[in-house]
Amino acid sequence: MTKRVVLLTLSAFAVVALQTGCGEKAITFQADIKPIIEANCVSCHVPGGSGYEKSGLRMDSYEALMKGTQYGPIIVAGSSVSSTLYRLVSGQADPSIRMPHGQASLPEKDIATIAAWIDQGAKN
Repeated sequence: MTKRVVLLTLSAFAVVALQTGCGEKAITFQADIKPIIEANCVSCHVPGGSGYEKSGLRMDSYEALMKGTQYGPIIVAGSSVSSTLYRLVSGQADPSIRMPHGQASLPEKDIATIAAWIDQGAKN
């Protein structure tokens, strides 16, 4: 594992610990993930967008995101390391398919939030 992947994984666990410990609320799609996706992904991953046309992945709703691509799901609820979405945004995939495509990487905090959400079960 690269140093960045180790740091991202540790950051994800820290986010989970901070947001689920001591009565804090769990991470949800609507409250925490949707704003990240709307700001960075939806413009390409809707019908007519290049990301949708290439993969069939819609990201404009929880249901569409959980359905995945024409090749299958991209989220394995409970396991960020097994989830294609996490691997694509965290830099674990080939640079030619890193997401968001053609843009700067997501901030580490957003990547850790996505990982923590998936690890918590990817709830709506």
